[in-house]
Amino acid sequence: MSATFATPVWPFSGADSPWRFGQSCVGGNAEVAGVQWVLRRNCSVTPRQLGAFYLSMCLVSLLIASGFAFSGAPVVLVFAGLELLMLGIALLVYARHATDADTLTLSGPTLSVEQTHGSVCRTARFRAEWVSVEPTHGDGSLVELSGQGQRVRIGRFLRPEMRAAFAQELRLALRTARTVPAASLDSTA
Repeated sequence: MSATFATPVWPFSGADSPWRFGQSCVGGNAEVAGVQWVLRRNCSVTPRQLGAFYLSMCLVSLLIASGFAFSGAPVVLVFAGLELLMLGIALLVYARHATDADTLTLSGPTLSVEQTHGSVCRTARFRAEWVSVEPTHGDGSLVELSGQGQRVRIGRFLRPEMRAAFAQELRLALRTARTVPAASLDSTA
């Protein structure tokens, strides 16, 4: 029996970072540190891989359909073309939403929320001391950020049982941002 030990491939282990969902980051000014949360759809295939898969499906399907067409069944080529058209439409819809994400960036006194859904990108900015983080309807529902007359619902890419823990982490980060001295906040504005 043998055992192999490998070094971790992540830049830091879970014990080094206080964040479960977020990642500490440093902005353009080295004195300003922040936290960023990127909540995205769980996609096992990138759009580029999807395009390569579709191209290979087209080649194989048209090769087989051409063999049937030369054997005297040209209608197979028409049905192969329809099949590839429908598959292409389905893969296009999938690829369009493969990069959907909610990105939250807490830098200094500002929380920026960027939501991407297909080709639509919405951005909202909140002051950290004015943001309220609450569940929409109860446990397991989306997390609603509200403040300064704005409301944003986030967490659609998190499992329902993880949304409460995410909201708790976000509240902790917002409380930490509120305790930053005003002098250091003025240098970032």
